[in-house]
Amino acid sequence: MKMKIKNKNINRGAALVSLFFTLLFFILLTRFLYIQVTGEVDGQVLAALAEEKYTEKRVIEARRGTIYDKNGLSIAEDTAAYTVQAILDESLTIDPEKPRHVVDPIETARKIAPLLGMEVEEVEAILTKDKKQVEFGSKGRDISHSLKLEIEALGLPGIAFSRDYKRYYPNGTFASHVVGYAQKIYDEDDPTIVELKGQLGLEKSVNSFLVETDGYMTYQKDKSGFKLPKANEQITSPQNGNNIYLTLDQKIQTFLEDAMSKVVEEYEPEKIIGIVADPKTGEILAMGTRPSFDPNIRDISNYLNDAISYRFEPGSTMKIFTLAAAIEEGVYNNDDTFNSGSYPVKGGKPIQDHNKVGWGTISFLEGVQRSSNVGFAILANEKLGTDRLLQYLERFGLTEPTGIDLEGEADSLINYQWERDKLSTAFGQGSAITPIQQIQAATAIANGGKMMKPYIIDRIVDPDTNETIEDHESVLKGNPISEKTAKKVLEILETVVTSGTGTSYQIDGYQVAGKTGTAQITDPEGGYLEGHGNNVFSFLGMAPSNDPRLIVYIAVQQPKLKDIYQPGSEPVSKIFNPVMKNSLQYLNIQPKEQEKIQTVKENLGIKLDSFENRTIKEVITELKEKKAIPIILGNGKKVIAQSPLKENYVLPGERVFLKTEGEYNMPDVSGWSVRELNRLATLLNLNLSLKGNGFVSKQSIKVGATVINDDLLKVELKPPAGGNKAAPEDKDE
Repeated sequence: MKMKIKNKNINRGAALVSLFFTLLFFILLTRFLYIQVTGEVDGQVLAALAEEKYTEKRVIEARRGTIYDKNGLSIAEDTAAYTVQAILDESLTIDPEKPRHVVDPIETARKIAPLLGMEVEEVEAILTKDKKQVEFGSKGRDISHSLKLEIEALGLPGIAFSRDYKRYYPNGTFASHVVGYAQKIYDEDDPTIVELKGQLGLEKSVNSFLVETDGYMTYQKDKSGFKLPKANEQITSPQNGNNIYLTLDQKIQTFLEDAMSKVVEEYEPEKIIGIVADPKTGEILAMGTRPSFDPNIRDISNYLNDAISYRFEPGSTMKIFTLAAAIEEGVYNNDDTFNSGSYPVKGGKPIQDHNKVGWGTISFLEGVQRSSNVGFAILANEKLGTDRLLQYLERFGLTEPTGIDLEGEADSLINYQWERDKLSTAFGQGSAITPIQQIQAATAIANGGKMMKPYIIDRIVDPDTNETIEDHESVLKGNPISEKTAKKVLEILETVVTSGTGTSYQIDGYQVAGKTGTAQITDPEGGYLEGHGNNVFSFLGMAPSNDPRLIVYIAVQQPKLKDIYQPGSEPVSKIFNPVMKNSLQYLNIQPKEQEKIQTVKENLGIKLDSFENRTIKEVITELKEKKAIPIILGNGKKVIAQSPLKENYVLPGERVFLKTEGEYNMPDVSGWSVRELNRLATLLNLNLSLKGNGFVSKQSIKVGATVINDDLLKVELKPPAGGNKAAPEDKDE
């Protein structure tokens, strides 16, 4: 009986075990079938998990578009940068003799903090965090290669670097409000997500063209992370940002920046505005303001580009356009006379000349030369008519924004309600306009009556295909005056510089046409600011006056003048004169003296033949016979280029440059003129940086050193011994 009971229990137990395993089998089978059908486990797709585990995805970095000047020189570009990191995980150190983590946080902090511009305690706190790896915040990001090398030289264990790009502005403070800046924007929730984005100027307004899109490469890997053999790669190409070419000329912009900086140092003005334009096309060749900033460090005190955003009463530069309107309407005569000093206004305060008493009875020509407010009030009221004047202000584009391709342009404020306001507008008071509006209007004077729209973006180019996406061309805004009127205005404005209020703006060798301006500044408490120097002093000039190639507008607000005898024109002329003269010479626009020199050369000089493909030995012999000085560039046997070119004349003792093939070595340029330096730089494709005036006294590239394309040659110039006058053969310098 007992034996039967035992067998019965065993059978029952076996049945239960069989049932359990049968149920388990069906559960597993059901789960397997579910996974097979759905491909999911706990809501996660298994294929995606496998793809993530065994697929490597690496980013291929794209680069933000570069901003160039009109000659292809970089103004804003991406450059290599590094982020400093500290490894705190001790487990990464295998050999104690060669530690891979930060061993001594205190000593490391003491050494690295000064290089990063941080406090030692701040760095020590970062290095003692309970983390495996840390960074040093903004001070440790975007560091230069030179600083990276300096940190590496310390030999600190556990300090590492990750490579990245940052936005770099090679010229520092250079058209900063025009170019603007871009900076990295970090995601608040995920600091690893970062975007380089324009924040000001062109970097912001054309960000959509400059912005890049990273590409990536994917491939299959094993569990150790190594690429599987014969694994197919999938590559999504990066899309680099488009390149922007500006109308700015780096050389002319540098002339402007340097001159403004000197005036800031000497006179400490509240503001400076400078614009250089080509009146034939409307291209802005230079635009700068003070205060400015270095976009690499973004030390910004004024976020507005005052050249386009600051409207103010222009003062007497407005008289240019009133004069043009009167001449165009046939109501102006140089020889007509008027009583200067004061002019009554119905229901308002009389208009007075700037010296309060005038100069008695004078001609209208003398009224222009002396900048008589009374004379222009009479022109506006009695000769032209204020309604007709307003029509000309509209024709000259002074009643609306120019539409320049820059963000933040302000509109003018033409105050034309009361009689006195109408008359005041004729000589630059009562109404407010922007500097860029004056530049646009002045193109009509300098360009035979044709008014050109100012623009600063020349073209936008795809860097990968070199395809031009946008090509900006010159735009004719209108013909406010005739060519005959424009010529007449230039002739009168030339006398302002030779015989009137603009004598400070005379430039040796060049005839300048222009008009001075002394604008009052509105007092926030009412009326105008009082006191010597509490004005905006300006000059709007064009040269050469017979056919202007450049328009330069300079305004200096509230310079610190030493006394009442120091004129407000002084700081303005210290910007206008060097900028205009250097720019004209840089553009190879010959001064009047050059015409005389050319005549002398044709009478007494040597007419050059073409030396190309001729042997150096033969050409040297020929030039020496004619008493010219051959300068050989290269070590080849045949001439491949020359300067001056054929058909040009050179005087005895003048240098003739002969370029051959082979390696180029730097000659001794001591005593050379700027003209000769330019010839050398052109033939060898050098970037030339000049400091001072006169002839070469120092050169940055050593004599005999090998030079290559785009090398920078810095030279210091000094006047010849015995005075500031150039040698007779170098008057055109």
